[in-house]
Amino acid sequence: MKVLFLTDNFPPEVTPAATRTYEHCREWVKLGAEVTVVTSFPNFPYGKIYDGYKNRRIQKEVVDGIRVVRVWTYLAANQGFLRRTIDYLSYAVSSFWGGLFQKADIIVATSPHFFITWSGAALSFFKRKPWVFEIRDLWPESIISVGMLEDGFVYRSLEKIELRLYKSADHIVPNTDAFKTNLVGRGVPAEKISVIPNGTNFELFTPREPDPELVSSLKLENKFVVGYVGTLGMAHALDFVISSIARLNDNNIHFLFIGDGAEKQNCIKLARELQLENITFLDSVPKQVIPDYLAVIDASLAPLKKTETFKTVIPSKIFEAGAMGKPMLLGVDGQARSIVEEFDSGLYFEPENTDDFIEKVRMLAYDKKLHERLAKGGQKLAKAFDRKKLAAEMLEVLKRVAQSK
Repeated sequence: MKVLFLTDNFPPEVTPAATRTYEHCREWVKLGAEVTVVTSFPNFPYGKIYDGYKNRRIQKEVVDGIRVVRVWTYLAANQGFLRRTIDYLSYAVSSFWGGLFQKADIIVATSPHFFITWSGAALSFFKRKPWVFEIRDLWPESIISVGMLEDGFVYRSLEKIELRLYKSADHIVPNTDAFKTNLVGRGVPAEKISVIPNGTNFELFTPREPDPELVSSLKLENKFVVGYVGTLGMAHALDFVISSIARLNDNNIHFLFIGDGAEKQNCIKLARELQLENITFLDSVPKQVIPDYLAVIDASLAPLKKTETFKTVIPSKIFEAGAMGKPMLLGVDGQARSIVEEFDSGLYFEPENTDDFIEKVRMLAYDKKLHERLAKGGQKLAKAFDRKKLAAEMLEVLKRVAQSK
């Protein structure tokens, strides 16, 4: 079977979207599928092309058996609404032309921004092939939650377009049951939806001892380390976290932030203003070395803003941390909280509640038996969400949809 996959993010970018797409496509190739990915030139999150690439009309390469077609896009940093929207729209147009001459039995277009799905729907029409809408974020609802757009005419117009796209797709693959519930409540038939959650890459994330040289270089000897690895974006309420660290006032507990994003400079500025000595910011690191940094930390932090929308989200951090035996400090209510509590793999704190955050940090730092129990729970959680198995399940969904047309 020939799969044509449209995604704005792909390695060497280090994002949950890039990782999920790459790992799924790699498994599909191993299972006998021919996979072509149409993506942009790597530029996330600063809108600057990575070394070794140029933002040209088109470029082709092969990555682990995956045919990768990179197309020109308007470049914009991961901040602000207007320029990012132009970026998204440019990819929608370019990915259509980039995918039009690629052979396919089925087309997959992945959110969060649904302009990609315009390209998927158009390619489906012209190629007379079915298309699948993969949902990793409810967009445009999520952009209201981070304050990038107000609930008005523009939002309502985008929401109507969103619903039309759901109806036009031959199948929909959300990554949480909560997303499915949301869609069914808005009139999308349940039989048209297959949930494929995020999961764990056990080839990469396994328990290991921390590298003494890395610990020394980061000056983390004899510290309890809380780590945040990922995008420092508008959705993550990191200003709340940093302000809470000031109130924690405990230099035995150190916070390590690894990544880039729209809010990184604001976070650094706030930490300096608060004169925090127990916080370190590092740039993004390649996916292959992230486990080395996770080995250094004692607890993995996953916060989001306090909104109803984010109750439907399951951060991919919980799977990677769980696989490495690192308890979660989870500031996300809803389905993510249910999973973490079901497997006893971390502590939930109410989003943007400083007192609760401080209490849970202290519990993890100073209760060794609790920490040990949650670490074991994390490994059980990770085993229940093996990405290889999930990728195989999604490929079966794609085969079923392709054969039904």
